[in-house]
Amino acid sequence: MTDPTDVIPTEFFTDPGPNPHVAAAEYRSRCPVHRIDVPPGAEAYAVLGNKTVEEALGDARLSKQVENLPPRYRHRAVTNSLLVVGNLGFADPPKHTRLKEPIRRAFLPGRIARLRPRIQAIVDDLIDAFPEHGEIDLLTDFALPMPLTVICEYLGIPVADRPLFLEWSYVLSQDPLQHDEAELKAASEEFSAYFTQLVAERRTDPRDDLLGAIIRAHDAGVYSETELLSTLLLLIIAGHKTVANMLGNGTALLLRHPEQLALLRAEPERIPTAIEEILRYEGSAAWASLRVAAEDMHLGGVDIPQGSFVHLSLSSAGHDPEVYDDPERFDVTRSPNRHLGFGHGPHFCIGAPLGRLQGEIAFSALLRRLPGLALAVPAEEIAWLSDSSLSRGLESLPLRVGEKLPR
Repeated sequence: MTDPTDVIPTEFFTDPGPNPHVAAAEYRSRCPVHRIDVPPGAEAYAVLGNKTVEEALGDARLSKQVENLPPRYRHRAVTNSLLVVGNLGFADPPKHTRLKEPIRRAFLPGRIARLRPRIQAIVDDLIDAFPEHGEIDLLTDFALPMPLTVICEYLGIPVADRPLFLEWSYVLSQDPLQHDEAELKAASEEFSAYFTQLVAERRTDPRDDLLGAIIRAHDAGVYSETELLSTLLLLIIAGHKTVANMLGNGTALLLRHPEQLALLRAEPERIPTAIEEILRYEGSAAWASLRVAAEDMHLGGVDIPQGSFVHLSLSSAGHDPEVYDDPERFDVTRSPNRHLGFGHGPHFCIGAPLGRLQGEIAFSALLRRLPGLALAVPAEEIAWLSDSSLSRGLESLPLRVGEKLPR
């Protein structure tokens, strides 16, 4: 077992800065699992090695249900965050299976492929609004509104209320054990009130969309009221924030590696492969979501007591030299490239087909229509968000647009 004095500091989890991979490599080289002070004072472990992270993602002994949290944390999580109390992202089988089934078909690749024309139109409309030879912030002008519009339309909820969803998502995607209780509780209540009213309206005006399917599952007794609301929140947050991070992180990586950018412009058919490399190298989530040991267990050579928090570093796993040749090299042609950016096992991301399709359409349009796209600030001034340990994205990405080609 690792020396009990060898504890990773909280900041490695909550605010890793622009390059967490150097510190992760040092810890990972000593042992794939370390003690970590998150939440402060808790019995908690960070899993850093790729093979150990993959093993843990499929280990049924690591529970995602708040009911298995240590008692002193359970009440705070349940009281203050709607996100963790009633959706498939925070459930174990058989509850996970029950919550997943009503929405599973909506994210099958064949059904998602039918969205291509509408996603293309959304992407082109946003690029059309860019100033000619001006500056934009890719996050606020493109990367955030594009996937949020897509998921709102797919769910069947008013796109006009998009600013509300951005605000609620920002707050409610934070770790309920680390952030302001009053802010989380207020945002949960506002979100619940909005969707309770919308659901009531839709019962008088039923539609054949994803929101309608979720309402029917509730009315058939599959979802409780809390589970209905929590599922909607999960779909909205996961449906836009992770894609926004992918677009921001990926664009910044390409602009910082001009030879890779030039290759994709010359051979755009490589964009799907490039998306996998972006997700490996600088994925949208630094850590997998909540897990706690439901029993005493042994992982990566370390004994982990029942009730311990177990944090799985997707970021570190993507840079493990035991799995990837020269992992610090950003290479859009890397193949094979089996990464853990969408998770693994029973909790593999249900929205992966939609995320990949949006990435393919968005990067293709940006590279084709904006041949002069460039950073508007030095690369070292690009700031990373520290609002959530789970999210890995940029605060902003100022860009010069240059020439804008027609759609």
